[in-house]
Amino acid sequence: MTKTHVAILGSGNIGTDLMIKILERSPNLQLDMVVGIDPESDGLARAREFGVSTTHKGIDGLVNSDCYKDVEIVFDATSAKAHYRHDEVLRADGKRLVDLTPAAVGPYVVPVANLDEHINAPNVNMVTCGGQATIPVVWAVSQVAPVHYAEIVASISSRSAGPGTRANIDEFTRTTSRGIEEVGGATRGKAIIILNPADPPLIMRDTVYCLADASADPDEITRSIKQVVTAVAEYVPGYRLVQDPVFDDYTENPLFIPGFGEFSGYKVSTFLEVEGAGDYLPKYAGNLDIMTAAALKMGELIAENLQG
Repeated sequence: MTKTHVAILGSGNIGTDLMIKILERSPNLQLDMVVGIDPESDGLARAREFGVSTTHKGIDGLVNSDCYKDVEIVFDATSAKAHYRHDEVLRADGKRLVDLTPAAVGPYVVPVANLDEHINAPNVNMVTCGGQATIPVVWAVSQVAPVHYAEIVASISSRSAGPGTRANIDEFTRTTSRGIEEVGGATRGKAIIILNPADPPLIMRDTVYCLADASADPDEITRSIKQVVTAVAEYVPGYRLVQDPVFDDYTENPLFIPGFGEFSGYKVSTFLEVEGAGDYLPKYAGNLDIMTAAALKMGELIAENLQG
Protein backbone atom coordinates (compact mmCIF):
# COMPACT_ATOMS: atom_id res chain seq x y z
CA MET A 1 0.00 0.00 0.00
CA THR A 2 1.25 3.47 -0.89
CA LYS A 3 2.12 5.54 2.15
CA THR A 4 2.02 9.32 2.56
CA HIS A 5 5.44 10.85 3.18
CA VAL A 6 5.76 12.97 6.34
CA ALA A 7 8.35 14.85 8.38
CA ILE A 8 8.54 15.97 12.00
CA LEU A 9 9.80 19.39 13.07
CA GLY A 10 11.15 19.15 16.60
CA SER A 11 13.35 16.48 18.17
CA GLY A 12 12.30 17.06 21.77
CA ASN A 13 9.97 14.97 23.91
CA ILE A 14 6.83 15.42 21.82
CA GLY A 15 8.53 15.06 18.45
CA THR A 16 10.38 11.93 19.52
CA ASP A 17 7.29 10.29 20.99
CA LEU A 18 5.38 11.06 17.80
CA MET A 19 8.22 9.59 15.74
CA ILE A 20 7.98 6.25 17.56
CA LYS A 21 4.20 6.17 17.20
CA ILE A 22 4.46 6.74 13.45
CA LEU A 23 7.18 4.15 12.98
CA GLU A 24 5.56 1.46 15.10
CA ARG A 25 1.84 1.98 14.61
CA SER A 26 1.01 3.90 11.46
CA PRO A 27 -0.24 1.98 8.41
CA ASN A 28 -0.48 5.10 6.23
CA LEU A 29 2.51 7.31 7.06
CA GLN A 30 6.11 7.06 5.87
CA LEU A 31 8.44 9.13 8.08
CA ASP A 32 11.19 10.62 5.90
CA MET A 33 12.90 13.08 8.24
CA VAL A 34 13.12 14.34 11.81
CA VAL A 35 14.24 17.96 12.11
CA GLY A 36 15.96 19.56 15.10
CA ILE A 37 18.35 22.36 15.97
CA ASP A 38 20.57 20.53 18.46
CA PRO A 39 22.88 18.02 16.74
CA GLU A 40 23.34 16.19 20.06
CA SER A 41 19.64 15.80 20.86
CA ASP A 42 18.43 12.38 21.91
CA GLY A 43 15.56 12.64 19.45
CA LEU A 44 17.85 12.96 16.44
CA ALA A 45 20.03 10.13 17.74
CA ARG A 46 16.97 7.89 18.12
CA ALA A 47 15.81 8.78 14.62
CA ARG A 48 19.16 7.76 13.15
CA GLU A 49 18.98 4.46 15.05
CA PHE A 50 15.65 3.81 13.32
CA GLY A 51 17.17 4.64 9.94
CA VAL A 52 15.28 7.93 9.58
CA SER A 53 17.07 10.88 7.95
CA THR A 54 17.78 13.83 10.24
CA THR A 55 18.96 17.42 10.14
CA HIS A 56 19.97 19.79 12.92
CA LYS A 57 19.54 22.86 10.69
CA GLY A 58 15.88 23.43 11.41
CA ILE A 59 13.32 24.20 8.72
CA ASP A 60 16.06 25.17 6.25
CA GLY A 61 17.60 21.73 6.59
CA LEU A 62 14.27 20.13 5.68
CA VAL A 63 13.58 22.43 2.74
CA ASN A 64 17.02 21.76 1.29
CA SER A 65 16.89 18.00 1.79
CA ASP A 66 16.48 15.42 -0.98
CA CYS A 67 13.29 14.07 0.58
CA TYR A 68 11.48 17.43 0.81
CA LYS A 69 9.79 17.14 -2.57
CA ASP A 70 8.06 13.92 -1.50
CA VAL A 71 6.88 15.14 1.91
CA GLU A 72 3.16 15.96 1.97
CA ILE A 73 2.47 16.35 5.69
CA VAL A 74 4.68 18.06 8.28
CA PHE A 75 4.07 17.68 12.01
CA ASP A 76 5.33 20.72 13.95
CA ALA A 77 6.39 19.87 17.51
CA THR A 78 8.56 22.93 18.13
CA SER A 79 7.17 26.15 19.66
CA ALA A 80 4.42 28.65 18.95
CA LYS A 81 6.98 31.31 18.02
CA ALA A 82 8.78 29.06 15.55
CA HIS A 83 5.57 27.78 14.01
CA TYR A 84 4.67 31.10 12.42
CA ARG A 85 7.71 30.94 10.13
CA HIS A 86 7.27 27.22 9.54
CA ASP A 87 3.70 27.82 8.41
CA GLU A 88 4.77 30.56 6.00
CA VAL A 89 7.52 28.46 4.42
CA LEU A 90 5.70 25.13 4.22
CA ARG A 91 2.32 26.41 3.11
CA ALA A 92 3.96 28.25 0.22
CA ASP A 93 5.29 24.88 -0.96
CA GLY A 94 1.90 23.19 -0.68
CA LYS A 95 2.69 21.11 2.41
CA ARG A 96 -0.03 20.19 4.90
CA LEU A 97 0.71 21.04 8.54
CA VAL A 98 -0.37 19.34 11.75
CA ASP A 99 0.53 21.85 14.47
CA LEU A 100 1.27 20.52 17.96
CA THR A 101 2.26 23.96 19.27
CA PRO A 102 -0.19 26.47 20.78
CA ALA A 103 0.32 28.87 17.81
CA ALA A 104 -3.25 28.24 16.59
CA VAL A 105 -2.64 29.45 13.05
CA GLY A 106 -5.11 26.90 11.70
CA PRO A 107 -8.44 25.67 13.10
CA TYR A 108 -8.52 23.71 16.33
CA VAL A 109 -8.98 19.95 16.01
CA VAL A 110 -10.01 17.49 18.74
CA PRO A 111 -10.51 14.03 17.21
CA VAL A 112 -13.75 12.98 18.89
CA ALA A 113 -15.39 16.37 18.34
CA ASN A 114 -14.46 17.77 14.92
CA LEU A 115 -11.80 15.63 13.25
CA ASP A 116 -13.60 15.41 9.90
CA GLU A 117 -14.57 19.10 9.67
CA HIS A 118 -11.07 20.34 8.80
CA ILE A 119 -9.76 17.48 6.70
CA ASN A 120 -8.89 19.85 3.83
CA ALA A 121 -7.42 22.69 5.90
CA PRO A 122 -3.77 23.45 5.01
CA ASN A 123 -2.90 23.81 8.71
CA VAL A 124 -4.69 22.24 11.68
CA ASN A 125 -3.91 22.92 15.32
CA MET A 126 -4.05 20.21 17.98
CA VAL A 127 -4.85 22.79 20.70
CA THR A 128 -2.83 21.69 23.78
CA CYS A 129 -2.37 18.62 25.93
CA GLY A 130 -4.89 20.00 28.40
CA GLY A 131 -7.27 20.76 25.56
CA GLN A 132 -7.04 17.27 24.08
CA ALA A 133 -7.75 15.79 27.51
CA THR A 134 -10.61 18.05 28.60
CA ILE A 135 -12.35 19.55 25.58
CA PRO A 136 -13.95 16.16 24.73
CA VAL A 137 -15.80 16.30 28.07
CA VAL A 138 -17.01 19.87 27.52
CA TRP A 139 -18.12 18.87 24.02
CA ALA A 140 -19.94 15.84 25.43
CA VAL A 141 -21.91 18.01 27.86
CA SER A 142 -22.70 20.58 25.15
CA GLN A 143 -24.24 17.85 23.00
CA VAL A 144 -26.92 17.44 25.67
CA ALA A 145 -27.47 21.00 26.93
CA PRO A 146 -25.99 24.50 26.51
CA VAL A 147 -22.79 25.01 28.51
CA HIS A 148 -22.66 28.58 29.78
CA TYR A 149 -19.18 28.31 31.26
CA ALA A 150 -16.47 25.64 31.38
CA GLU A 151 -13.25 25.63 33.37
CA ILE A 152 -10.51 23.03 33.17
CA VAL A 153 -7.59 22.40 35.50
CA ALA A 154 -4.80 20.30 34.01
CA SER A 155 -2.20 18.97 36.44
CA ILE A 156 0.91 17.45 34.86
CA SER A 157 4.16 16.18 36.28
CA SER A 158 6.83 18.85 36.34
CA ARG A 159 9.22 16.27 34.91
CA SER A 160 7.10 15.89 31.79
CA ALA A 161 7.18 19.62 31.05
CA GLY A 162 10.20 20.27 28.86
CA PRO A 163 11.59 23.63 27.72
CA GLY A 164 9.00 23.92 24.95
CA THR A 165 6.07 23.40 27.31
CA ARG A 166 7.44 25.84 29.85
CA ALA A 167 8.10 28.48 27.20
CA ASN A 168 4.50 28.20 26.01
CA ILE A 169 2.59 28.37 29.30
CA ASP A 170 0.85 31.65 28.42
CA GLU A 171 -0.08 30.36 24.99
CA PHE A 172 -1.33 27.16 26.64
CA THR A 173 -3.92 28.97 28.74
CA ARG A 174 -5.10 31.23 25.90
CA THR A 175 -5.27 28.48 23.31
CA THR A 176 -7.00 25.99 25.59
CA SER A 177 -9.55 28.59 26.71
CA ARG A 178 -10.42 29.36 23.09
CA GLY A 179 -10.60 25.67 22.26
CA ILE A 180 -13.06 25.10 25.09
CA GLU A 181 -15.32 27.65 23.44
CA GLU A 182 -14.74 26.99 19.72
CA VAL A 183 -14.64 23.18 19.83
CA GLY A 184 -16.12 22.32 23.21
CA GLY A 185 -19.12 24.57 22.67
CA ALA A 186 -18.99 26.52 25.94
CA THR A 187 -20.08 30.15 25.86
CA ARG A 188 -17.09 31.04 28.01
CA GLY A 189 -14.01 28.98 28.81
CA LYS A 190 -11.06 29.13 31.16
CA ALA A 191 -7.95 26.96 31.44
CA ILE A 192 -5.44 26.50 34.27
CA ILE A 193 -2.28 24.38 34.13
CA ILE A 194 -0.41 23.11 37.18
CA LEU A 195 3.13 21.72 37.03
CA ASN A 196 3.11 19.18 39.86
CA PRO A 197 6.57 18.75 41.46
CA ALA A 198 5.63 15.53 43.27
CA ASP A 199 8.33 12.85 43.43
CA PRO A 200 7.73 10.13 42.38
CA PRO A 201 5.92 11.85 39.50
CA LEU A 202 2.15 11.60 39.21
CA ILE A 203 0.28 10.93 35.98
CA MET A 204 -1.75 13.68 34.32
CA ARG A 205 -4.93 14.56 36.19
CA ASP A 206 -7.64 16.83 34.80
CA THR A 207 -10.71 18.38 36.34
CA VAL A 208 -13.47 19.73 34.12
CA TYR A 209 -16.20 22.01 35.50
CA CYS A 210 -19.19 22.78 33.29
CA LEU A 211 -22.12 25.05 34.12
CA ALA A 212 -24.87 23.34 32.14
CA ASP A 213 -28.25 24.84 31.39
CA ALA A 214 -31.20 24.07 33.66
CA SER A 215 -32.74 22.10 30.78
CA ALA A 216 -30.01 19.47 31.13
CA ASP A 217 -30.75 15.86 32.00
CA PRO A 218 -28.00 14.60 34.36
CA ASP A 219 -28.42 11.00 33.19
CA GLU A 220 -28.02 12.04 29.55
CA ILE A 221 -24.94 14.10 30.39
CA THR A 222 -23.36 11.18 32.23
CA ARG A 223 -24.10 8.88 29.29
CA SER A 224 -22.61 11.39 26.81
CA ILE A 225 -19.43 11.87 28.86
CA LYS A 226 -18.89 8.12 29.20
CA GLN A 227 -19.34 7.61 25.46
CA VAL A 228 -16.77 10.30 24.68
CA VAL A 229 -14.27 8.93 27.21
CA THR A 230 -14.59 5.51 25.57
CA ALA A 231 -13.98 7.09 22.14
CA VAL A 232 -10.84 8.95 23.31
CA ALA A 233 -9.54 5.78 24.98
CA GLU A 234 -9.54 4.07 21.57
CA TYR A 235 -6.48 6.11 20.58
CA VAL A 236 -5.25 6.99 24.10
CA PRO A 237 -5.68 3.75 26.09
CA GLY A 238 -4.62 5.40 29.35
CA TYR A 239 -7.48 7.94 29.24
CA ARG A 240 -10.11 7.23 31.87
CA LEU A 241 -12.69 8.60 34.28
CA VAL A 242 -11.71 8.54 37.94
CA GLN A 243 -15.38 8.37 38.95
CA ASP A 244 -18.80 9.17 37.56
CA PRO A 245 -19.48 12.88 36.94
CA VAL A 246 -20.66 14.80 40.00
CA PHE A 247 -23.71 17.09 39.75
CA ASP A 248 -24.54 20.10 41.92
CA ASP A 249 -28.16 21.15 41.34
CA TYR A 250 -28.77 24.91 41.26
CA THR A 251 -31.97 24.78 39.20
CA GLU A 252 -34.23 25.88 42.06
CA ASN A 253 -31.76 27.89 44.14
CA PRO A 254 -29.55 29.87 41.71
CA LEU A 255 -25.92 30.37 42.62
CA PHE A 256 -24.21 33.75 42.36
CA ILE A 257 -20.71 33.37 40.92
CA PRO A 258 -18.33 36.37 41.04
CA GLY A 259 -17.35 37.37 37.55
CA PHE A 260 -20.16 35.31 36.05
CA GLY A 261 -23.35 36.37 37.77
CA GLU A 262 -26.39 34.36 38.74
CA PHE A 263 -26.39 30.78 37.55
CA SER A 264 -29.38 28.47 37.41
CA GLY A 265 -28.66 24.94 36.24
CA TYR A 266 -26.23 22.10 36.95
CA LYS A 267 -22.58 22.32 37.84
CA VAL A 268 -21.01 19.20 36.33
CA SER A 269 -17.63 18.13 37.73
CA THR A 270 -15.65 15.50 35.85
CA PHE A 271 -12.36 14.00 37.02
CA LEU A 272 -9.96 12.35 34.58
CA GLU A 273 -6.60 10.61 34.51
CA VAL A 274 -4.31 10.23 31.49
CA GLU A 275 -1.59 7.61 31.64
CA GLY A 276 0.91 7.52 28.79
CA ALA A 277 1.65 4.51 26.61
CA GLY A 278 5.35 4.64 27.50
CA ASP A 279 6.45 4.70 23.85
CA TYR A 280 9.35 7.09 24.47
CA LEU A 281 8.65 8.76 27.78
CA PRO A 282 7.57 7.39 31.16
CA LYS A 283 3.92 6.53 31.58
CA TYR A 284 3.39 9.52 33.87
CA ALA A 285 3.81 11.79 30.82
CA GLY A 286 0.24 11.26 29.65
CA ASN A 287 0.04 14.94 28.74
CA LEU A 288 2.53 14.33 25.94
CA ASP A 289 1.02 11.01 24.92
CA ILE A 290 -2.45 12.43 24.34
CA MET A 291 -1.03 15.17 22.10
CA THR A 292 1.00 12.83 19.94
CA ALA A 293 -1.78 10.25 19.76
CA ALA A 294 -4.27 12.91 18.64
CA ALA A 295 -1.81 14.30 16.08
CA LEU A 296 -1.18 10.81 14.70
CA LYS A 297 -4.91 10.23 14.32
CA MET A 298 -5.23 13.53 12.44
CA GLY A 299 -2.26 12.67 10.23
CA GLU A 300 -3.76 9.29 9.41
CA LEU A 301 -7.05 10.90 8.39
CA ILE A 302 -5.31 13.45 6.16
CA ALA A 303 -3.23 10.68 4.57
CA GLU A 304 -6.31 8.57 3.86
CA ASN A 305 -7.94 11.59 2.24
CA LEU A 306 -4.87 12.34 0.13
CA GLN A 307 -4.65 8.72 -0.96
CA GLY A 308 -8.22 8.94 -2.23
